[in-house]
Amino acid sequence: MQQFSLSSHYRNALLSRQEAAQRPRIGLTGNFADGEMRLAKAYYSQVEASGATPIVIPPSADAATIIAVLDTLDALVLTGGADINPLWQGDMPSPKLHGINSERDLAELLTIRLAYDRGIPMLGICRGMQALAMALGGTVIQDIYEGERGEHREQTDERNMGVAFIKHTQDGPRNEPTHTVTVEPDSMLAAIYDGADTLYVNSLHHQAVGITGPMFRTIATAPDGVMEAMQSNCHKPVLAVQWHPECLEEAGLPIFKWLCREAMLYRQARHTHQQVLTLDTHCDTPMFFAQGADFRHRDERIKVDLDKMLDGGVDAATMVAYLPQRQESPFSYADAQLDRIEQQVAGSEGRMALAHSVEELYANKQRGVKSILRAIENGHALEGKLEHVEHFAKRGIIYITLCHNGDNDVCDSCKGEQSHGGVSPFGASVIGEMNRLGLMVDLSHASEKSFYDALEMSRTPIVCSHSNCRALCDHPRNLTDDQLRAIARKGGVVHITMYPGFLHTTEEASVVHALQHLHHAINIMGIEHVGIGTDFDGDGGISGFNDASEAINFTMHLLRQRYNTDDLARIWGSNWLRLMQQIQAEANAN
Repeated sequence: MQQFSLSSHYRNALLSRQEAAQRPRIGLTGNFADGEMRLAKAYYSQVEASGATPIVIPPSADAATIIAVLDTLDALVLTGGADINPLWQGDMPSPKLHGINSERDLAELLTIRLAYDRGIPMLGICRGMQALAMALGGTVIQDIYEGERGEHREQTDERNMGVAFIKHTQDGPRNEPTHTVTVEPDSMLAAIYDGADTLYVNSLHHQAVGITGPMFRTIATAPDGVMEAMQSNCHKPVLAVQWHPECLEEAGLPIFKWLCREAMLYRQARHTHQQVLTLDTHCDTPMFFAQGADFRHRDERIKVDLDKMLDGGVDAATMVAYLPQRQESPFSYADAQLDRIEQQVAGSEGRMALAHSVEELYANKQRGVKSILRAIENGHALEGKLEHVEHFAKRGIIYITLCHNGDNDVCDSCKGEQSHGGVSPFGASVIGEMNRLGLMVDLSHASEKSFYDALEMSRTPIVCSHSNCRALCDHPRNLTDDQLRAIARKGGVVHITMYPGFLHTTEEASVVHALQHLHHAINIMGIEHVGIGTDFDGDGGISGFNDASEAINFTMHLLRQRYNTDDLARIWGSNWLRLMQQIQAEANAN
């Protein structure tokens, strides 16, 4: 019996505070009709049943509103509804196009793009699946029964062995399954439904995704070949289904429970990035500044910029002045690169700041400012003059990568001709001067002999700012297990890089391979000696961690592997910061 006592309900509500704080927040896009925002009860009921809190999102295309709402969410459900205006994909309306909902179109397409930038887990349902495809490079068929596609498939189709169309819009109860779909065995759906290869679904649509686009792949089809589900092709928690799991009650609940779990991971990852200092130790972004790239705003030409760092929760990036092997006037060229870094930071209106010490990095994080550190990649920049080491140190760099893809007058490269048989006499002086000035000695790109020479010569631990494991990928740029052990014994660090060719040589490299290299380095060295140096904008970037905005996604993968907050703090920078502080302190003491 209904109890009409507000005081009693209020007391019970107060007892729910702790539970409410632990629940992830899942946004639901609202429908719009007759001047009203509407949402079917089944959507928010399934979200609550999954253990999450539903938050209804109004169909507003105001960018500030969308961004503010997304900043409060842990996941997103794109609900069903009317057709999308085909002009959004450059098509003229078909005679079979049904009613469109212009109030929702831009609002949802923009919401999807902004949510995808942030790595927010998403579930698209019916229209929501079509909106995901349209927003992220795919296409939508205005009517699955018409046109060249329909005529061809009505006669025969390689995928359905000549099976005729089935009816995708049923008149029965919405909780009644009306046909089956075939599920791909390696898909999210197969995992959600314990390996099921067939699901009974309730389709209520006349449109469908035609081409998934590069961000998705098909994971379920109807008997007539119509695409019924797709998932992220980039190792992200984004799933879309053409049917209505919110109406299937218990049969549809596993999909919402999956979204709830992913929302919890996203929330935990975002909280981790708020608590720890996240540092990328190697980016080649300054190479693009002379071409007009601007890292103060989102720039599609580069993988590290202010917006991407904000989306990915990256606090600091080390921008290197990279020297091509045969660069003329290398000293002046490196100086010019450092000038461009400083100019961009100075023009960021206080949203970015240069940093040189651990104290500056933490102070910048506390006031919400992104930090830019500087370094030199390739000792060729020194032009054979020892005094240039001090010049660059005074400019604020934190390390010099001794060589690149070729020998120089400092040392031999792993891809060079072994001109010196390791570190040259001049190189030995350079290492001594770097020790004196508190600069980290970076041996990424160095030959094995150069590596061991420098390890012996340096009074301070050495680093490899962007290197992987040769045991997993046999490439001369990668480190052997003996090298990993040697650098750990002396207290140094190795930062795993997202350069595809250093992760795998026969498969398309992905975040899965990066995790394997990280796990291997930890097993050999210990978790106190590892980190991340992406090599973004130096051809680094892989599926699942392709730019700075996807750092949150990388952390979600680490959380799935049961790494705790202390582990994540070490991986994301505290190991490097400990060493940087030690090396700088020793130099200051002398």
